[in-house]
Formats: sequence, C-alpha cells, structure tokens
Amino acid sequence: MKPSACVFSLLLLTGVAVSAQRAREGAAPANARTVTIVSEPRAIVWIDEIRRGVTDDSGKLSALKLAAGAHTLRVRATGFKEASLPITALQRGEIAVHLVRTTDSSDLLFQRAEAARESAKDDAGRQAAVDLYRQAIKLRPALGAAHVGLARVLLDLNDASGALSEIEAARRARPIYAEASAVEGRIYREAGQTDEAIGAFNRAIREAHGFQPEAHVGTGRVYEDKGEYELAAREFKIAVDQLADTEPIIYQLLGAAYEKTGSNREAIAAYENYLRLAPNGSMAQAVRSIIEQLKAQPN
Repeated sequence: MKPSACVFSLLLLTGVAVSAQRAREGAAPANARTVTIVSEPRAIVWIDEIRRGVTDDSGKLSALKLAAGAHTLRVRATGFKEASLPITALQRGEIAVHLVRTTDSSDLLFQRAEAARESAKDDAGRQAAVDLYRQAIKLRPALGAAHVGLARVLLDLNDASGALSEIEAARRARPIYAEASAVEGRIYREAGQTDEAIGAFNRAIREAHGFQPEAHVGTGRVYEDKGEYELAAREFKIAVDQLADTEPIIYQLLGAAYEKTGSNREAIAAYENYLRLAPNGSMAQAVRSIIEQLKAQPN
C-alpha cells in the first residue's frame, strides 16, 4: 500500500471535469491582497459565495487573502439578518459589516439548521438539521439556501433522491445557482453517475463565471476515480489558487495526486504546504510520515 492510502481515504470533497481554457481563466492572479472583516462575534463570512471562515469572539476575521479585482462579501450571524456588500478592487485592511437583528422565523430556523448540520456528529444530529430546514422551508418555500443545505445533509444521510429533489427546488427559487450545481455534481458522483456529475460540475463553473473551487475539486475527484491523476492534480491546483492558498485539505489532495503520478518532489511540496497551513491538523501526523517516506525514496 502506498504511504498516502490512509490519508486518501479521508478525502472530503467532490469531483468532475472542465476544460484547460476554463482552468486558466479560473486561476487566481498572483498579486493577492488581504482584508480583515469586522462584524458580530462568530459570524460566518463568504467571499464570492465561498465560505472563508468565522469571526472570533471580538468579531474579527483577519488576514483573508483576496485576488486582485472586485469581490462580493456576505456575512451571517445567528439572530441577525444576513448582509451582502461589494469589496472594491482597491479595498484592503479592515472592512466593517453592520448586521441588524432579525425576528423573522424562517431566517432564525434556517440559521439553526445550518448550525445543526455543521455540528452534527451522527445521524441523529443530521436528522435534527433536516427537521429545522424543513420548518424554515415551510415558512419560506423560496429560500434557496435552505434547499441546498437540506440537500447536503440528506446526502450525508444517504438519501440521494431526496437531495436531488432539494436541488431542483433550489433552482426553482434561483435558476442560476452555482453552489446548487456543485452539490448536484457531488450527489451524482457519489451515486456513480459520472456523466451526470460532469454535467453538473461544468454547469457550476459556468454559472460562477469560472470561479467555483468546489466544482474544481469535484473535477479532480472524478479524475481520481478514473485514475487520471495528472488531470486531477491540475484541478486541485486551480482550487488552491482560487481559494488564495487558504485550504489545507486541498493541498493534501494535490499531494496525493502528485504522488500517484510519481512526481515525488511536487508531492512533497504540496504536503509541506498542508503542514504550513495546518501544522496541528487532523492529518498532520500522517502527512509528516508520508513526507519522510517520499524523501527516503531514490530520485
């Protein structure tokens, strides 16, 4: 067994294929900048519809890397109405986001459902999230994000049919919805429907105008399934670039793909980047062992 096998079994994300031209268009420019988001404590922050973290107890999420150009910021905190605003091409430093408290029952139920899904450790916890999502949707059927969240948790409960139904409902509420398409791709891939997964992931990338790291990771996973590890590595590298070098798990995926191609030097570099971002991460010990074994192998 190759040294990365124990890590490879822990992979988190999805899979499918896009063209090399789209890949070049999707990569983040090198001249990145950083911003700090200031809002309510424990607020969730998205940039360009990609979740980038949670503010600390003082309400700050510091040193977020951004590619050049304009971006869209979205912030949500429990008990508050979600807010979205643009980030201009010149903004850097602190960006303050003022949130207003809400008494809207559908919003509050949706927020509770999201928290329950993210904290669920077993099927009972996931079912609790399902119930909260359904209550929120009953109050506001056109709440697309609730349908997508429900699709994610139903997939975790191995209810692929139910998950696809929720994706369809999300699209009725919001016809162009890149996240919904990316989740649809994951559903099809896990069901072994490769062609349908490819179509869904490609749609996600189109809908996001090239910037959809979840779909690029999904692309890589499908290439993995096919044993096409060089193409998988390419897609994982795109996702790394689009997320501005912030997600250690993708470096682990990238390292494993390089290792499968026999590109040990590139694999070591990717694994070392994982450790740079997550020195105490859940896979850190296994990754260190892989690096040692790769360095011991003859060139």
